[in-house]
Amino acid sequence: MKKIALFLLIVINFSQSVFTQTPPTSSSADILLQLKKLKVLGSVLYIAAHPDDENNGLLPFFAKEKLYRTAYLSLTRGDGGQNLIGSEQGIELGMIRTQELLAARRIDGSEQYFTTAYEFGFCKNATEALRIWDKEKILSDVVWVIRQYQPDIIIARFPPDARAGHGHHAASSILASEAFVAAADPNKFPEQFKFGVKPWQAKRIVWNTFNFGGTNTTNEDQLKIDVGGFNPLLGKSYGELGGEARSMHKSQGEGRPRRRGQVFEYFTTTGGVAPKNDLMDNVTIGWQRLEGGSTIEAMITTIITAFNYEKPELSVPSLVKAYQTIKALPQGIWRNKKLQEVQDIIEACSGLFVDATTSQASISQGDVLRVTGFVNKRNAVTASLQSINIAGIDSMVNVAIGSNQNIQFTKNINVSSNQKISQPYWLVYTQLPGSFDVRDQTLIGKAENDAAFEVIFTIVIEGEKFTVKRPVLYKVVDPAKGELYQPLVILPKMELNYAKDNIVSLNGKPVQTEIQFKSNIKDSTLYTVQQQYSNNWKYSAANIS
Repeated sequence: MKKIALFLLIVINFSQSVFTQTPPTSSSADILLQLKKLKVLGSVLYIAAHPDDENNGLLPFFAKEKLYRTAYLSLTRGDGGQNLIGSEQGIELGMIRTQELLAARRIDGSEQYFTTAYEFGFCKNATEALRIWDKEKILSDVVWVIRQYQPDIIIARFPPDARAGHGHHAASSILASEAFVAAADPNKFPEQFKFGVKPWQAKRIVWNTFNFGGTNTTNEDQLKIDVGGFNPLLGKSYGELGGEARSMHKSQGEGRPRRRGQVFEYFTTTGGVAPKNDLMDNVTIGWQRLEGGSTIEAMITTIITAFNYEKPELSVPSLVKAYQTIKALPQGIWRNKKLQEVQDIIEACSGLFVDATTSQASISQGDVLRVTGFVNKRNAVTASLQSINIAGIDSMVNVAIGSNQNIQFTKNINVSSNQKISQPYWLVYTQLPGSFDVRDQTLIGKAENDAAFEVIFTIVIEGEKFTVKRPVLYKVVDPAKGELYQPLVILPKMELNYAKDNIVSLNGKPVQTEIQFKSNIKDSTLYTVQQQYSNNWKYSAANIS
């Protein structure tokens, strides 16, 4: 019996956020928290093997109490896990779990990164995992993320031995420790430097010890932190936020209660100088770490003191001055990060709402996309829409934005015949035995694809010009769910699919199979289908209808 498996490209748009929600708005409490975060220039990178390996109580504590820039690097997308909510397995499950992680990050305020490692199922030990993954390939990915992100502190979830539970967990610890050293070594992966990164030495790497699964690795001699505090601006404790974030791992059956009360986390140092009182010991996390930063910190303190909950727009002139002062600093990761944060706060204080949408759920290569841009400014600040840019084409507008007045425009985009279809970037090339083949270095680490199209709005607020970018999303009003935003799907001009995934030939007897041809573009072209087969196949002419 000969079994022939036929696989075709499947366009699944899990690579963009299928759980996209209405563009976020900020309350005055949200804005005040953002202002406080503006004063903090410290960062933490948490590293483990899978989606749901992160410490969901710790991440919101770092992001919303300590106000650090916080991120989780998951080596895999969880492709080999279970699926409580559907039948998807393998790469399709990995796409679902990617979105579950992103949903968790929207709750705890952290960022999300991945390597190209594939979760191939249970693994006995780290040696096996690193061999199948190709250790140097995945180590390069981790180093790349560290050099891009430039964390002050790196935290590993697992130890490098059997206490980790299984091979993937232990391997994540080994890779984190080696990357801590390698990221600072200019002789390691020097090919990355042409993409703008540079060697980076984190202050220390620590292991977040644990007591679960019958294994207790904590000790009262370790650095101990209570992460169970309450945030009055959010109205929640970090244990409550952690429970909500953990419950986003729905496919893994990880629904958890919202915890209240003291929750202690323990840490032991595995690289660098051990801290005595705080993970950020001997790390400058204020504006003093940048030349000229003391002036900016004083400006932010004044803005926070004068902040008016009922009239946040009163802070906009001072925020614009802070923006201009930060913009004058030399280029650097913190200068660029804080510049964007200030802009986000200015937009929030102005009550600015901007989006770019289409009524088309999908579009084909060579077709025409109709895009609607929308601008509304709810608060009393002086602002104008200067120009818009769609698909590289500038249109001058120069119109004042009145308070709570809608500005709306519609433009057509000619979609190139060479436009990339909506294919997850890590699935473009044939999968390797233990990892995904990603050939664009700049994509490695990203959680998902960038939007296919974006609209760039140039908006002047209190005399300062701001560039506001919005992805083009499909917007629909569902009778049951209300207003929904979803990713725009780019389809190929034509699709060719076998009606059956598997065809079995018994004793070499010929079989018939149906091939379905579909054109995704409305035109009058007459298509001719030509057939080409492997030399190992014998075939007869097909009937085409």
